[in-house]
Amino acid sequence: MRIGELAERAGVSTRTLRYYEARGLLPARRTGNGYRAYGDDDLRLVRQIRTLQDFGFGLEDTRPFVECLRAGHPAGDSCPASLDVYRRKLTELDTLIAELTAVRDQVTSQLLRAEAQQDGGPEPRCELKG
Repeated sequence: MRIGELAERAGVSTRTLRYYEARGLLPARRTGNGYRAYGDDDLRLVRQIRTLQDFGFGLEDTRPFVECLRAGHPAGDSCPASLDVYRRKLTELDTLIAELTAVRDQVTSQLLRAEAQQDGGPEPRCELKG
């Protein structure tokens, strides 16, 4: 298939595909007349990249998954390097969740103080820490 068809089937732009090619994630095969040529395996690569990016993975984080697929594995996450990326992402997410939970707790505390003040309690103090 040509680049336009791959873009349509993968739900991305041709510009995105060229970018993946420039970054070494998508192989650049050319036909005799110079057109880019892609197969179903390339569609699978692009879909894997898009899915991971939709989950918040950076483009470079997708590389081990792409390399795993290129090596002939049935899934991009069946290689040790891909699992390492998953582990790093989970650690990153756990850190973000902890930070957001702390901020949420501070906002909840401030809200309770502000509501108590409206009910005639002592003057609230803004104690949000940044």
